[in-house]
Amino acid sequence: MSIRDWPAAERPRERLLTLGAASLSDAELLAIFLRTGVSGKSAVDLARHLLIQFGSLRALLEADLVTFSLHLGLGPAKFAQLQAAQEMNRRHLSERARQKPVLESPHAVREYLKSMLRHEPHEVFGCLFLDSRHQVLSFEALFRGSIDNTSVHPREVVKRALANNAAALILCHNHPSGNTDPSQADRILTKRLQEALELIDVRVLDHFIIGDGDPLSMAEYGCM
Repeated sequence: MSIRDWPAAERPRERLLTLGAASLSDAELLAIFLRTGVSGKSAVDLARHLLIQFGSLRALLEADLVTFSLHLGLGPAKFAQLQAAQEMNRRHLSERARQKPVLESPHAVREYLKSMLRHEPHEVFGCLFLDSRHQVLSFEALFRGSIDNTSVHPREVVKRALANNAAALILCHNHPSGNTDPSQADRILTKRLQEALELIDVRVLDHFIIGDGDPLSMAEYGCM
């Protein structure tokens, strides 16, 4: 049976318009993105099939073009649409993070940093540079490493802070494993960067670790 033949209250698009996107399952959200099914499968059936094939919605969203295009009902056009949607979301979160000082919008900052780093397959270290009112100047991904470590050079962080004329900054890096517990190396690095940046009168407000769930604040965790 085509989705158009379903009762209106059960159709994903109508349910989204009535109840909001949060009320839909992963399969229903994906079905709306797909728009149509394939022979013998409705869009919802196809969405469920794809989620089983990929293992999770996140794995589908983070797949590269070749892997994505190998699956039923997907191809370069759908891949381009998905990448565009994700980039629009990142830009939206960036605008939200810039609207207020970071201390007044901690949730927006967390969501923005997560959108920038969670999808990375290897460790990436970045900085959110702030002005004297703690409003966002820019975000830069500064170092990329192996799957389990990154070599971060304090001198380069200092150079980028000066180039951005930053008065403060927020450090961040991802743990591709999804575990956000700070390692001993994370603690040592944070201390080294704090000491280096103090020499140029730039304050480190926090260091976020991005993984599964909410990003971990090392300041709140008692590591700073």
